[in-house]
Amino acid sequence: MEIQTAWDRQKMARIIGALFLVSYAGVFVGATLTERVLGQPDFLLNAYPDRAELWIGVLVELLNDVAIVGIAVLFFPFFRKYGTGLALGYIGLRILEATFLIIFKLGSLSYIGLSQSAIEAGASGAVAYERLGELVASVQDATAQLGTIFLMLGAVILYYLLLRSELVPRFIPIWGLLAIAALIIPTALGTPDLTQEFEPAALLFFPIVFNELFLAGWLLVKGFNPERLEVQREEPELAHA
Repeated sequence: MEIQTAWDRQKMARIIGALFLVSYAGVFVGATLTERVLGQPDFLLNAYPDRAELWIGVLVELLNDVAIVGIAVLFFPFFRKYGTGLALGYIGLRILEATFLIIFKLGSLSYIGLSQSAIEAGASGAVAYERLGELVASVQDATAQLGTIFLMLGAVILYYLLLRSELVPRFIPIWGLLAIAALIIPTALGTPDLTQEFEPAALLFFPIVFNELFLAGWLLVKGFNPERLEVQREEPELAHA
Protein backbone atom coordinates (compact mmCIF):
# COMPACT_ATOMS: atom_id res chain seq x y z
CA MET A 1 0.00 0.00 0.00
CA GLU A 2 1.66 3.19 -1.19
CA ILE A 3 0.39 6.55 0.04
CA GLN A 4 1.02 8.98 -2.79
CA THR A 5 0.35 12.54 -1.66
CA ALA A 6 1.34 14.53 1.42
CA TRP A 7 -2.34 15.23 2.07
CA ASP A 8 -3.11 11.50 2.07
CA ARG A 9 -0.25 10.82 4.47
CA GLN A 10 -1.43 13.49 6.91
CA LYS A 11 -4.99 12.22 6.62
CA MET A 12 -3.70 8.78 7.58
CA ALA A 13 -1.93 10.29 10.61
CA ARG A 14 -5.20 11.81 11.79
CA ILE A 15 -7.07 8.53 11.29
CA ILE A 16 -4.43 6.78 13.43
CA GLY A 17 -4.83 9.46 16.12
CA ALA A 18 -8.61 8.99 16.04
CA LEU A 19 -8.19 5.21 16.40
CA PHE A 20 -6.14 5.71 19.59
CA LEU A 21 -9.09 7.67 21.02
CA VAL A 22 -11.59 5.05 19.83
CA SER A 23 -9.46 2.42 21.53
CA TYR A 24 -9.61 4.15 24.90
CA ALA A 25 -13.29 4.97 24.53
CA GLY A 26 -13.98 1.30 23.88
CA VAL A 27 -12.00 0.22 26.93
CA PHE A 28 -13.37 2.64 29.48
CA VAL A 29 -16.96 3.05 28.28
CA GLY A 30 -17.40 -0.67 27.64
CA ALA A 31 -15.70 -1.70 30.87
CA THR A 32 -17.88 0.71 32.85
CA LEU A 33 -21.00 -1.00 31.47
CA THR A 34 -19.73 -4.53 32.10
CA GLU A 35 -18.50 -3.59 35.56
CA ARG A 36 -21.98 -2.39 36.51
CA VAL A 37 -23.09 -6.00 36.04
CA LEU A 38 -20.03 -8.05 36.98
CA GLY A 39 -18.76 -5.77 39.75
CA GLN A 40 -21.63 -6.57 42.09
CA PRO A 41 -21.07 -9.05 44.96
CA ASP A 42 -23.94 -11.24 43.69
CA PHE A 43 -23.10 -10.75 40.01
CA LEU A 44 -23.70 -14.43 39.23
CA LEU A 45 -27.38 -13.94 39.98
CA ASN A 46 -27.55 -10.68 38.02
CA ALA A 47 -25.57 -11.48 34.87
CA TYR A 48 -28.48 -13.26 33.19
CA PRO A 49 -31.20 -10.71 34.08
CA ASP A 50 -28.82 -7.87 33.08
CA ARG A 51 -27.46 -9.67 30.01
CA ALA A 52 -28.44 -6.88 27.60
CA GLU A 53 -26.24 -4.37 29.40
CA LEU A 54 -23.43 -6.91 29.59
CA TRP A 55 -23.66 -7.60 25.85
CA ILE A 56 -23.61 -3.90 25.05
CA GLY A 57 -20.57 -3.37 27.28
CA VAL A 58 -18.65 -6.21 25.63
CA LEU A 59 -19.52 -5.02 22.13
CA VAL A 60 -18.33 -1.50 22.98
CA GLU A 61 -15.11 -2.94 24.40
CA LEU A 62 -14.52 -4.74 21.10
CA LEU A 63 -13.96 -1.33 19.53
CA ASN A 64 -10.60 -1.36 21.31
CA ASP A 65 -9.58 -4.62 19.65
CA VAL A 66 -10.51 -3.39 16.19
CA ALA A 67 -8.77 -0.06 16.78
CA ILE A 68 -5.44 -1.44 18.01
CA VAL A 69 -5.11 -3.72 14.97
CA GLY A 70 -6.16 -0.86 12.69
CA ILE A 71 -3.46 1.38 14.18
CA ALA A 72 -0.76 -1.18 13.40
CA VAL A 73 -2.02 -1.77 9.85
CA LEU A 74 -2.18 1.96 9.06
CA PHE A 75 1.32 2.53 10.44
CA PHE A 76 2.74 -0.21 8.20
CA PRO A 77 3.42 1.85 5.04
CA PHE A 78 5.31 4.42 7.14
CA PHE A 79 7.30 1.87 9.16
CA ARG A 80 8.24 -0.68 6.51
CA LYS A 81 11.05 1.54 5.21
CA TYR A 82 12.77 0.98 8.55
CA GLY A 83 12.32 -2.79 8.49
CA THR A 84 9.50 -4.78 6.94
CA GLY A 85 9.99 -7.52 9.53
CA LEU A 86 9.61 -5.10 12.42
CA ALA A 87 6.57 -3.47 10.86
CA LEU A 88 4.93 -6.86 10.30
CA GLY A 89 5.95 -7.95 13.79
CA TYR A 90 4.16 -4.94 15.20
CA ILE A 91 0.98 -5.94 13.39
CA GLY A 92 1.35 -9.54 14.58
CA LEU A 93 1.79 -8.52 18.22
CA ARG A 94 -1.24 -6.23 18.03
CA ILE A 95 -3.29 -9.11 16.60
CA LEU A 96 -2.15 -11.36 19.45
CA GLU A 97 -3.00 -8.65 21.98
CA ALA A 98 -6.47 -8.25 20.45
CA THR A 99 -6.96 -12.03 20.42
CA PHE A 100 -6.34 -12.39 24.14
CA LEU A 101 -8.53 -9.38 24.87
CA ILE A 102 -11.34 -10.99 22.88
CA ILE A 103 -10.90 -14.22 24.86
CA PHE A 104 -11.19 -12.13 28.03
CA LYS A 105 -14.45 -10.61 26.77
CA LEU A 106 -15.87 -14.00 25.82
CA GLY A 107 -15.21 -15.00 29.42
CA SER A 108 -17.39 -12.10 30.54
CA LEU A 109 -20.20 -13.31 28.28
CA SER A 110 -19.90 -16.85 29.66
CA TYR A 111 -21.21 -15.53 32.98
CA ILE A 112 -24.62 -15.12 31.33
CA GLY A 113 -25.02 -18.88 30.88
CA LEU A 114 -23.59 -19.57 34.33
CA SER A 115 -25.99 -17.05 35.82
CA GLN A 116 -29.00 -18.63 34.13
CA SER A 117 -27.97 -22.09 35.36
CA ALA A 118 -27.31 -20.80 38.89
CA ILE A 119 -30.74 -19.16 39.02
CA GLU A 120 -32.43 -22.33 37.82
CA ALA A 121 -30.46 -24.48 40.29
CA GLY A 122 -31.53 -22.36 43.25
CA ALA A 123 -29.65 -21.98 46.51
CA SER A 124 -28.77 -25.67 46.74
CA GLY A 125 -26.86 -25.75 43.45
CA ALA A 126 -25.56 -22.20 43.27
CA VAL A 127 -22.26 -23.02 45.00
CA ALA A 128 -21.10 -25.21 42.11
CA TYR A 129 -21.75 -22.41 39.62
CA GLU A 130 -19.93 -19.94 41.84
CA ARG A 131 -16.87 -22.17 41.64
CA LEU A 132 -17.20 -22.31 37.86
CA GLY A 133 -17.38 -18.51 37.90
CA GLU A 134 -14.15 -18.40 39.88
CA LEU A 135 -12.53 -20.66 37.27
CA VAL A 136 -13.65 -18.33 34.46
CA ALA A 137 -12.26 -15.38 36.42
CA SER A 138 -8.87 -17.10 36.77
CA VAL A 139 -8.76 -17.74 33.00
CA GLN A 140 -9.62 -14.08 32.41
CA ASP A 141 -6.79 -13.00 34.69
CA ALA A 142 -4.34 -15.14 32.71
CA THR A 143 -5.53 -13.82 29.35
CA ALA A 144 -5.36 -10.23 30.61
CA GLN A 145 -1.78 -10.86 31.71
CA LEU A 146 -0.83 -12.26 28.31
CA GLY A 147 -2.61 -9.42 26.55
CA THR A 148 -0.59 -6.92 28.57
CA ILE A 149 2.67 -8.67 27.66
CA PHE A 150 1.85 -8.47 23.95
CA LEU A 151 0.81 -4.84 24.42
CA MET A 152 4.22 -4.08 25.92
CA LEU A 153 6.15 -5.90 23.20
CA GLY A 154 4.12 -4.22 20.46
CA ALA A 155 4.55 -0.81 22.09
CA VAL A 156 8.34 -1.24 22.24
CA ILE A 157 8.38 -1.78 18.45
CA LEU A 158 5.98 1.13 17.91
CA TYR A 159 8.08 3.61 19.86
CA TYR A 160 11.34 2.31 18.43
CA LEU A 161 10.03 2.85 14.90
CA LEU A 162 8.59 6.25 15.79
CA LEU A 163 11.96 7.21 17.24
CA ARG A 164 13.81 5.96 14.18
CA SER A 165 11.44 7.45 11.63
CA GLU A 166 11.10 10.81 13.45
CA LEU A 167 7.51 11.07 12.27
CA VAL A 168 6.68 12.73 15.60
CA PRO A 169 8.91 14.67 18.04
CA ARG A 170 11.50 12.46 19.72
CA PHE A 171 10.25 13.13 23.24
CA ILE A 172 7.00 11.26 22.49
CA PRO A 173 8.54 7.83 21.72
CA ILE A 174 11.17 8.29 24.48
CA TRP A 175 8.36 9.00 26.94
CA GLY A 176 6.55 5.94 25.58
CA LEU A 177 9.55 3.64 26.05
CA LEU A 178 9.99 4.83 29.65
CA ALA A 179 6.28 4.31 30.26
CA ILE A 180 6.52 0.74 28.95
CA ALA A 181 9.44 0.09 31.28
CA ALA A 182 7.22 1.21 34.17
CA LEU A 183 4.66 -1.46 33.22
CA ILE A 184 7.07 -4.27 34.08
CA ILE A 185 6.27 -3.97 37.80
CA PRO A 186 2.45 -4.19 37.67
CA THR A 187 2.65 -6.89 34.99
CA ALA A 188 4.94 -8.99 37.19
CA LEU A 189 2.65 -8.46 40.19
CA GLY A 190 -0.54 -9.15 38.25
CA THR A 191 -2.23 -6.75 35.86
CA PRO A 192 -4.56 -4.40 37.79
CA ASP A 193 -7.90 -3.48 36.27
CA LEU A 194 -8.07 0.30 35.88
CA THR A 195 -11.86 0.15 35.70
CA GLN A 196 -12.26 -1.45 39.12
CA GLU A 197 -11.21 -0.43 42.61
CA PHE A 198 -7.95 1.48 43.02
CA GLU A 199 -4.71 -0.46 43.37
CA PRO A 200 -1.35 1.31 43.88
CA ALA A 201 0.22 -0.68 41.02
CA ALA A 202 -2.38 0.82 38.67
CA LEU A 203 -0.57 4.17 38.93
CA LEU A 204 2.20 2.72 36.76
CA PHE A 205 -0.27 2.37 33.89
CA PHE A 206 -0.98 6.09 33.76
CA PRO A 207 2.28 7.14 32.00
CA ILE A 208 1.46 4.96 28.98
CA VAL A 209 -2.19 6.04 29.00
CA PHE A 210 -1.20 9.72 29.04
CA ASN A 211 1.45 9.09 26.39
CA GLU A 212 -0.94 7.40 23.97
CA LEU A 213 -3.58 10.07 24.51
CA PHE A 214 -0.95 12.77 23.91
CA LEU A 215 0.24 10.95 20.79
CA ALA A 216 -3.38 10.74 19.60
CA GLY A 217 -3.84 14.48 20.13
CA TRP A 218 -0.58 15.27 18.38
CA LEU A 219 -1.50 13.22 15.33
CA LEU A 220 -4.97 14.76 15.17
CA VAL A 221 -3.68 18.34 15.44
CA LYS A 222 -0.17 18.24 13.95
CA GLY A 223 -0.04 15.04 11.95
CA PHE A 224 3.30 13.54 10.96
CA ASN A 225 6.48 15.58 10.60
CA PRO A 226 6.18 16.80 6.97
CA GLU A 227 9.95 16.98 6.52
CA ARG A 228 10.35 13.33 7.47
CA LEU A 229 7.51 12.32 5.17
CA GLU A 230 9.37 13.95 2.31
CA VAL A 231 12.62 12.26 3.27
CA GLN A 232 10.83 8.89 3.48
CA ARG A 233 9.98 9.10 -0.20
CA GLU A 234 13.69 9.11 -0.99
CA GLU A 235 14.80 6.49 1.55
CA PRO A 236 15.20 2.88 0.41
CA GLU A 237 13.26 0.21 2.24
CA LEU A 238 15.41 -1.65 4.79
CA ALA A 239 13.76 -5.02 4.25
CA HIS A 240 16.14 -7.01 6.43
CA ALA A 241 16.29 -4.64 9.41
